[in-house]
Amino acid sequence: MTNPMLQKPPYPIESVDRALRLLEMLRDEGAIKLTQAASELDIAPSTAHRLFAMLVYRGFAVQDGARSYVPGPALGVGPARLNWSRKLREISQPHLELLCSRLNETTNLMIRVGTKVRFLVSVESEHVLRVGGRQGMVLPASGASGGKALLSALPPPILAQMYASPTARRLEDGLDARQFSALMADLAVVQRTGFATNVQNTELGVGAIGMTISGVGLRPVAAISVSAPIVRFSKLVIPETLDIMRITQRDLGTGLLANGIGLDYA
Repeated sequence: MTNPMLQKPPYPIESVDRALRLLEMLRDEGAIKLTQAASELDIAPSTAHRLFAMLVYRGFAVQDGARSYVPGPALGVGPARLNWSRKLREISQPHLELLCSRLNETTNLMIRVGTKVRFLVSVESEHVLRVGGRQGMVLPASGASGGKALLSALPPPILAQMYASPTARRLEDGLDARQFSALMADLAVVQRTGFATNVQNTELGVGAIGMTISGVGLRPVAAISVSAPIVRFSKLVIPETLDIMRITQRDLGTGLLANGIGLDYA
């Protein structure tokens, strides 16, 4: 399903935006120190403390014994629960910046949590007509290019349990027989080519290509994607672009291996 509500509002409310970004950090990292939050948002620790105080008051955050803030009962969507997600972001940032500079299109890093992908890092293109950053967003894995790349690494029985079981069909991302067959055919193409595409699956006017990034044990633990307006999508699937992405895939994967990223990934 496409999502038309991805444009940044013309008159953003900064305090609200900061609070929402804190919620995204809690959801994606699971535990946040006050100093980490202040650094991430480029605000004073006292400002971060006031924002956290409101989240605690409303039940969106609680403090644990180590004085970290963790998701509260009102947050609803659980954290990714990967103890290396912050390190993953730090390692990936320069690689995504380099990839963006080489292709001049928006680049992203995402992880899969169940049937969703969560965007942990985005670097925007300098084109006037460009795809905006997706950092913090959650999209269906079956529609996003990086999500499909990650799904293609899963065995068919797991995919069937996720999408075609009676339980899955009662949930938001459950697929009927025809839809599941189409997804499996799509993933077979990804396995054969080594990259996935998203042609206006998640947003009208936007296309993307995605590739997996492997960590410890050479298991895919994340994915990178390059997004562009649909009028430039054809340039994403030419051999030169794919070769540049594969270099990033290799170099970033080497960085993840060197830092032990993926030890607790299932």
